[in-house]
Parts: sequence; structure tokens; C-alpha cells
Amino acid sequence: MSSLTKKNLDSSLKFVYSDNNSLSVIFHDNDLLMGVVGEFNENLKELEKLTNTNLYSRGNSILIKSTLEKNEITKNAIQFLVNQFINNGSIEKKDIISSVDKFMIHEKVKNNNVTDIIKTPKKSIIPRSERQKKYVRALRQNDIVISAGPAGTGKTFLAVAVGLTMLLEKKIERIILSRPAVEAGERLGFLPGDMKEKVDPYLRPLYDSLYDLFDFEKIQRMIEIGDIEIAPLAFMRGRTLKNSFAILDEAQNATDTQIKMFLTRIGENSKIVVNGDPTQIDLPNKSMSGLVRSKELLGHLSEISVVDFDHSDVVRHPLVTKIVKAYSDKKMNND
Repeated sequence: MSSLTKKNLDSSLKFVYSDNNSLSVIFHDNDLLMGVVGEFNENLKELEKLTNTNLYSRGNSILIKSTLEKNEITKNAIQFLVNQFINNGSIEKKDIISSVDKFMIHEKVKNNNVTDIIKTPKKSIIPRSERQKKYVRALRQNDIVISAGPAGTGKTFLAVAVGLTMLLEKKIERIILSRPAVEAGERLGFLPGDMKEKVDPYLRPLYDSLYDLFDFEKIQRMIEIGDIEIAPLAFMRGRTLKNSFAILDEAQNATDTQIKMFLTRIGENSKIVVNGDPTQIDLPNKSMSGLVRSKELLGHLSEISVVDFDHSDVVRHPLVTKIVKAYSDKKMNND
């Protein structure tokens, strides 16, 4: 890792403008340059794609070729990534996305339908693929949405974000977040502690999404007063959900009967979202999973939207996309 610190960051970079369409970022530290560019120029390629510019690594510099405005945005993004590498010793895909979001939010809004943007108290969420845009629109327009696809495609995060904005805008009265606990049999009695202690570990991803979108203390308060309810799937039986936004996560581990039970909880002014990854079924008998069957049975109904994600929609670390694709290719070859 480079021995640079923030104090001498300014002296580590030099900016040379050739003309309105060309800007060179010159590095005085090769370790820092390699850290920003990434192995096989992976970071540079991702930054190029996100900023819609042409980037070239030449000697000890990065050449930016685009409009004057985009050159400045990309220059700022590179400075952001330099700071990231100095502070943490590495750069991940999420850092590259953050570097662009920080300086290019107005550009992204211009290039996206404004109705696709999800504005939460902490951040504005912009769908990053056509399927994510379709998914966000479905979450807002349809009574029931069923989505399937690999980890990292934003199924849970985007659903929680849309639900939270609807709650804050008082379009609904509560958010209900649920998932099968342990397995479809939900043998919670074998776990130590009270009910909250039993189920919390299995609902942690839902908490994480909430805390990423709103202040921790305010989320805790909303949970305490019942504006946000987090519960295992078994607790949904016998209820009617009115004025609610209900999300069933990890639905690949719910049986056909359980998904039917959850979907039929829908009441007046409510939305239901069912998310899952068919490749990660933890049930003893994988054929018990009701996620794929629910898509087949209900996909033709106009009030229900079905969205299928794949590896190209993954927005986590770049390796996640490669891992998902490798497993997907192996399954297709085996079939």
C-alpha cells in the first residue's frame, strides 16, 4: 500500500488539461496509481462505464477524454478513490459507485426517469440496470410483486427503500418485513432466548437495509411503536394486512402453501413483495420451494408483476457477479 497520507495527497496528483475534451491525472506514486486503476484495469473499466467517459492508463497517468463537465466529474471521482485507497488499502466496486454518485447525481437524474429515483432520508437510490428500473416501477404500481434472482441484485434493498418512502409519505401505515426462519419448518423452539432473540439473526439483512436508509434511533423508534414490524413468516397466518407494505424475503425457503398464505394476507391499500433466489434453497427437499411455482401460477395476472434478475444486475463487489455467473454457467452445462 502507498505510504501517502491525506496531508500530502494534493502533491501526489497533478492535473494537465490538453483541451476541453482531454484531461490527464498524473500520479507521483506508482503504488497509488495501481491501487486506483485496479488489477487488469478493472476499476478503471467500471469507472469508465459509470461515467460514460473514455479512460486510458498511460505510464504514470490516467487520461480522461469526454466533455469538460464529465472530465471534471471523473477527476473528482478519481480523487475520491485515491482517498479511499489511502485510508483502506483497497477499492471495491461499491467505492467506485459511491465516487460517481457523489459527483454525478444530477447527471444520473437527467438520464433516468425521475420516477425511478428513490429518495430516502439518508440517500437517493438510483436503479442501476433496466431490470432494477422495472422492479422499482412495479413496486410502486402493482399490488403484488414477485422477484427472483441471485444475491446482490437489490431485491430486498430496493423493496425496503420504496416501502420506507411510502411510510414516510404516509401513503401506508406500516411496513411488515418477514422471512422464513431457520427453514420452512421454522423450528424456533430449539433456539435459545425469547422470540425476538430467536428470530433476529434470521432477519438481520432486513435490519441492515433499514439502517442504511434511515437513522438508527428513528428506525428503532418506528419498530417500537409498530410502524415497522419484523417477524417470521409463521406469524403471518390468520392476519389481514391493511394499509401495509409487506415484504417476504428469502422466499425460496418458503413452501408453496406458505407463499400462498402470505399472498392472501393482502388487504385494502396494501402491497406485497415476495423475493428470493431459486439457486439458494435450504429446504431438505428443494422441490418443496414455492417461489418458482408462484411465478408460474400468478405471472399472468395484470395486478401482479414478476421480475427475474440475473448476474448482470449484481451491484455488490465485482467478484460477486463473476461467482454468480460461474455457478449459473455450471448449472446450465450440467442441465
